Amino acid sequence: MRIRPGRPRLDDYARYFDLPVAPDDAPLTITWAGVTTLLVTDGASSIMTDGFFTRPSLVSVGVRRLASSRERIDAALTRLGVDRLDAVIPVHTHFDHALDSAAVAARTGAELVGGRSVAHLGHGLPDDRVRVVDPGSKVAVGAFDVTMIRGHHCPPDRYPGDITAPVVQPARVSAYRCGEAWSIVAAHRPSGRRALIVGSAGYVEGALAGQQADVVYLGIGQLGLQSESYIETFWQETVRAVGARRVVCTHWDDFFRTLDRPLRALPYAGDDLDVSMTTLARLAETDGVSLHLPALWQPVEV
Repeated sequence: MRIRPGRPRLDDYARYFDLPVAPDDAPLTITWAGVTTLLVTDGASSIMTDGFFTRPSLVSVGVRRLASSRERIDAALTRLGVDRLDAVIPVHTHFDHALDSAAVAARTGAELVGGRSVAHLGHGLPDDRVRVVDPGSKVAVGAFDVTMIRGHHCPPDRYPGDITAPVVQPARVSAYRCGEAWSIVAAHRPSGRRALIVGSAGYVEGALAGQQADVVYLGIGQLGLQSESYIETFWQETVRAVGARRVVCTHWDDFFRTLDRPLRALPYAGDDLDVSMTTLARLAETDGVSLHLPALWQPVEV
């Protein structure tokens, strides 16, 4: 099969970058920081998915061992205004999600929360700051009740399977196996607001039945390589399943490019944002759901 050169133009999707900045008195906000890194906060209690800020180059990933960059982590946390976190929750343990998770937890005093694969990334943290959860379990984290629901990685999964031994940096990209792939329902107790964070464009049929969310942050990495019927089922098993009226698409940005440079879409060789947005826009219009792309560093009210 011939690989299509180039990458989608983000300018073609400018109308989707339309979410307003949250007002100062918003009870709960979500801020996107690339891929599926999200800061969910009420100003006093905060959780973060992934915390992936190092974003090594494609060459580094291909030929070198990977290690977290403290400088890039500190710069991103400063930009987000984060000193403390209640929890860091990787959506799965591929490098483009979990490379920096333990380092961010160490830097912010957070618990590292996830499955058994995550525990092998957090071996340098105190035991009481690594929380291993079972699928379907609800855990109290600060002002949030977080429900961890087992999902699937979008095909193809280049590094499938669990992490079964401690990962010591610097480490090969292959050490960061997928592990448990999660959909995360974050329920904010004080406001009653609920967000679903889907880290990968995979699904387990019926897994989200009975869940509810006001907004879905929908990971769409590699979704554009799937068939139209797959995309429709993915929408059914995530957005429709929880009755959300707003969808914000994540994991479309080129994660080999550092956050101090303008964002760009993943190349066609790895994904096709054009296909994803065309189909998702049709589904959103049919269901009366608003569809958006997030702006980097911008807090949005839930």
